[in-house]
Amino acid sequence: MKKKLVQKIDSLPPLPGSIIELDDFKKVKNSTPEKLVKIIEQDPLMVTTILRVANSSMFGFRSKVDTLSRAIHLLGMNFTISVAMGTLIQDTLKSNLCAYAVTTDDFMFSSALASKIVNTWISSIDFDLKDELLLPAFLQETGKFVISEVIQENKQTEEFLDCLNKNDDMTLCEEEFVGYSCARITANIFKNWSLGHNLVFSIGFVGDLKNCPKEFIKKVQILEIIKILTNIREPLSHKAIEKAVEKVIEYKLDLEHFVNAIDAIKEELGKNS
Repeated sequence: MKKKLVQKIDSLPPLPGSIIELDDFKKVKNSTPEKLVKIIEQDPLMVTTILRVANSSMFGFRSKVDTLSRAIHLLGMNFTISVAMGTLIQDTLKSNLCAYAVTTDDFMFSSALASKIVNTWISSIDFDLKDELLLPAFLQETGKFVISEVIQENKQTEEFLDCLNKNDDMTLCEEEFVGYSCARITANIFKNWSLGHNLVFSIGFVGDLKNCPKEFIKKVQILEIIKILTNIREPLSHKAIEKAVEKVIEYKLDLEHFVNAIDAIKEELGKNS
């Protein structure tokens, strides 16, 4: 299974040019929203997804968001880039999440929720750190598409789902069936595509803190907590929040900031749903 997984990653198609443009755009200081609009407008799928996210219950803006410019203004450039890159990567992988018994819309909701948690929670702690974590938070579960494809090809979907239903820790099931965690697979996908070190290292060491380079430890801790909260099968469940609180305490992060952020997000989602 490990060999098949490695072959699958090595044989992935190259990323579309728009992703390279978005990645380059992120590296340029004082970039303008107008330039971002021009990049995103090249791909109708990116535009459609961004508008769908902007009009979802995640935000509940007062009036319908019907232009890309307004969506960027309301969501912020970094959040918009995360959604745009996530859309293209998902489309490039051309797989589904049947092995997890969820849809690609479920995945997009959880990914957008992950970025929203970063926006709400981390911006109250460290604004620069927030910007560095938006994209890794949004993309850290990308490897699930490859895992799902391999499990389906091996005709193990029922057994995998049974494992997920019996086990609170999704990572244990992933490692049992394909030999690697989703975090490690995602990091290797992005490494294969030559995406940035921040993306590869921040995601790759989630669940492996003991081997994590010192400069990435805080980012990895935060991503691990967000991963727990945005479980694609039950995002923001009571059990997920309890488990996340335990990690916040273990990692000596500010519990009050965290609880206030999650309460605010839950209230907003409840009001907009």
